[in-house]
Amino acid sequence: MTLETIDIVIIIGYAIALLGIALLVSREPAGHDKNTEDYFLAGRALPWWAIGASLIASNISAEQIIGQSGQGFAVGIAIAAYEWQAAIVLIIVAKYFLPIFLKRRIYTMPQFLEQRYGSGVKNLMSVFWVALYTAVNLTTVLWLGGLAVQTLTGWGVMTSMMALAGFAVLYSLYGGLKAVALTDIIQVVILILGGLAITWFALDALPADGALGGLGYLMQEMPGHFEMILEPSNPAYSDLPGIWTLLGGLWVLHLSYWGFNQYIIQRALGAESLGEAQKGLAFAAFLKILVPFIVVIPGIAAVILAQQGMLDGAALAEKSDRTYGELMAFAPAGLRGLVFAALIAAVVSSLASMMNSISTIFTMDLYRHARPDRPERHYVTVGRIAAFSAMAIALVLARPFIGGFESGFQTVQEYTGYIAPGIVVVFLLGFFDRKANAVGAFTALIGSLVVNVILKFGAPDVPFIIRIWIVFMLALVAAAVISRMTGAPDEERTVKLGDIGFATTALFNTLAAITVAVLVGLYVVLW
Repeated sequence: MTLETIDIVIIIGYAIALLGIALLVSREPAGHDKNTEDYFLAGRALPWWAIGASLIASNISAEQIIGQSGQGFAVGIAIAAYEWQAAIVLIIVAKYFLPIFLKRRIYTMPQFLEQRYGSGVKNLMSVFWVALYTAVNLTTVLWLGGLAVQTLTGWGVMTSMMALAGFAVLYSLYGGLKAVALTDIIQVVILILGGLAITWFALDALPADGALGGLGYLMQEMPGHFEMILEPSNPAYSDLPGIWTLLGGLWVLHLSYWGFNQYIIQRALGAESLGEAQKGLAFAAFLKILVPFIVVIPGIAAVILAQQGMLDGAALAEKSDRTYGELMAFAPAGLRGLVFAALIAAVVSSLASMMNSISTIFTMDLYRHARPDRPERHYVTVGRIAAFSAMAIALVLARPFIGGFESGFQTVQEYTGYIAPGIVVVFLLGFFDRKANAVGAFTALIGSLVVNVILKFGAPDVPFIIRIWIVFMLALVAAAVISRMTGAPDEERTVKLGDIGFATTALFNTLAAITVAVLVGLYVVLW
């Protein structure tokens, strides 16, 4: 694919605008030094629209756009379960989890674990999250983003990754969460416009009457790719095991990601109020409904385009993650630059979010514990060094860790799935079981990893979503039983649910009801 002069102008304009806005919003009033609350939580002043936009911009990373487009090519609309079920989980998190987190005015998820279970659980999970975000999440986004840029520009993968990493560092390292969240408003607009453009041109290239006719043609010609619930005979059943996708472990993955994931929840922790945080998550839930239409549908269209010789079907069958990059060639000059900018936006927004969260956990949960009573400016500097170091490590690890996998998206789900059941158990019992203690928490976390590994290799034919559900149920029972056998925690560690307001506004309730109704309709039509 060739980028014309107008495309290059658009891309450069986007980069300059983003850097300029990031620097502008990062400025502090004269005489005010940026403290940890300013840097890591945007001064706890984020409005709902910034929270919602930033959640989606951070979530729709290279693994979503490139990975789910590739899964759309290989599997079909069933992969949309990752997006549509997430919308329901966002509503649950907003109504039942955020009131607990915001009342405690925490910076990080490990900080809640320390308050509830003690420093041992906090230290374990702090180290785990820093390692996971660096070695899995950052590397995956870098690698998939580098592949896409290589396809579009002809640059080497390493050069492409270094360019993406450098851009993310430039616009986010100085300003922290405020720079990331407020520039994400621009990022999400570009993401949606660019994604819709690819969907339109991919459908328009089909042998039908325009893009709308192309969608109907696609559903008629590829009925197997428009089934949300897969049959056991489907080759993709091991990744999306039919009704278990709707009833089983996918909910555990979503709760872990959307409810207890630092680089997601950090936006809500930076809200100016609980109401703003809840509206932000409801806004994000609504936007999640749109995501499959801008990433999965183009991947399905690529199947027909490959059959007609308009795409290299053999290459895509071998490496489905190349699908989105190939589809970008269908955009005309000018719009091609917008689409390329959208892809860059997806990658650098996610990279910036992960860097910020890694630096927050490292600084506030590990470094500050080891070196307390330092000036606020010192911790901000440490946070910047931690963010830069994490990106440098991810650049080194990206090719050996992620490069050999067939699907980057499924790789992330598999890796995070090893510990996700334990994380969800620890938080849910921490919220709602006053007898849950640190011994039970360690049992759930370590047991989740051990049992997952045993089942992975001892029962390899069990789909990983079913495996996650089995491990979750075992961890839940084990943690509850062990906690009762080893004594209740101190009263001050428990969550006093009676002191927390769970009531939500009429606006939030209306948005939640509309979101659920739309999702039910989609599942009925595509069952």
